[in-house]
Amino acid sequence: MSESGPVPGGRPGDVERATALSGELTGQGVHGVVLAYVDTAGIARVKTVPTAKLAAAAAWGVGMSPVFDTFLADDSIVATDVLGSPDGDLRLYPDLDRLTVLAAQPGWAWAPVDRITQEGAPHPACGRTVLRRTVAKAAARHGITFRAAVEIEWVVAREGTDGDAFVPAVSGPAYGAARQVELSDCAADLLAALAAQGVDVEQFHPEYAAGQFEVSVGALDPVAAADHSVLVRQTIRAVARRHGLRVSFAPAVLGQGVGNGGHLHLSAWRDGTNLHAGGTGRYGMTAEAESFVAGVLGHLPALTAMTAPSPASRLRLRPSQWAGVFTAWGRETREAALRIVTGTTGVRDRAANLEVKPVDLAANPYLALASVIAAGLDGLSASAPLPAETTGDPARLGADEAAARGVRRLPVTLTESVEAFRADGVLREALGGVLADAVIAVRLGEARSAEGLDDDGVAAAYRWKY
Repeated sequence: MSESGPVPGGRPGDVERATALSGELTGQGVHGVVLAYVDTAGIARVKTVPTAKLAAAAAWGVGMSPVFDTFLADDSIVATDVLGSPDGDLRLYPDLDRLTVLAAQPGWAWAPVDRITQEGAPHPACGRTVLRRTVAKAAARHGITFRAAVEIEWVVAREGTDGDAFVPAVSGPAYGAARQVELSDCAADLLAALAAQGVDVEQFHPEYAAGQFEVSVGALDPVAAADHSVLVRQTIRAVARRHGLRVSFAPAVLGQGVGNGGHLHLSAWRDGTNLHAGGTGRYGMTAEAESFVAGVLGHLPALTAMTAPSPASRLRLRPSQWAGVFTAWGRETREAALRIVTGTTGVRDRAANLEVKPVDLAANPYLALASVIAAGLDGLSASAPLPAETTGDPARLGADEAAARGVRRLPVTLTESVEAFRADGVLREALGGVLADAVIAVRLGEARSAEGLDDDGVAAAYRWKY
């Protein structure tokens, strides 16, 4: 390192800490560190460094082109007036607080990164930075912090069977004991790996669709929750591969049927008190929590540009499939876009939260959480009233009743989501102009790439991308 010291971008003390960690990791047989982030299209991208170079990465970062902000899921490239050219460079700085030895990838550790310009400023299209900034604004302006978790759903196939087709690796029924037994060894290894990595698993079970499973993890601050979403998927892939299995987190792997969700769970807190419990509002919500939910509800059409960003997302977002495709809310109402989770009597002060359902794992979790929080804070700032609850399936409401309740279908196409996002100044401001333009360009690029494909064609095109 030069005598002038590291360029701006790392955190104070990181070089010394990384030097010590490098020695510790080497002693544990770790040879390389995965530096991970998620691009605008929702694809996890990585660079890796030898363990001996961790201190250099902490000091100077690792180079990566900003062109990846306008990559599509198929690795083609679109452009904005700022992003998408072959020019320029960014530096990836590992967050050493999140450094994790990968239990299912012997010899490797993992860390999420912040993307910094060569001059030491935050890159305006870094989703992790945007989420951190959004959380900090909530604390400064409202005295509010958040706890969040991302559900992970995926399907399991046998490696190497029928090319790129999806053939489920298990045959048991939805939520069935038979399916759990069929995947027993792999599932046990997964739980062991997640525990070794410090991931708090709350539930693991077979899900509804063929070959589908779900894992729910404990709530953390939003940035850590998004990090864990990326880490958990990395671990699922690695464990499955060691068992000769292939997994997909795509919103839909078939043209018809239930897809994979990535529901967000979010609760707002002030001074250690959950605003979603113990209040005088509906189901124990405080007035602020009701307004927060109202804000998310009001921005839902535009939010789908971040939460359901793939053409394959539209195969999942269908009525009467528990995907939440109407602007409605309700307590434990799994067909409403927003589900109020109160928790069981005795733990509601800790467990009560808002579940956002029209979210899948093609979404960049940092952008999805930042956008949902920004939408909720807009409602809170305006003391927005929460409309009447919807029970049952909103698809069964008559047109007049739906209109009276303000219940409407979320955008059906990705292009419609983009148009709603273009018209939503709150969300575009939350992301910043550079990132908002990248979102628009990438979503429209994905929509163009799927033109002319039927449902089965769309599913096949995105089946193994996420």
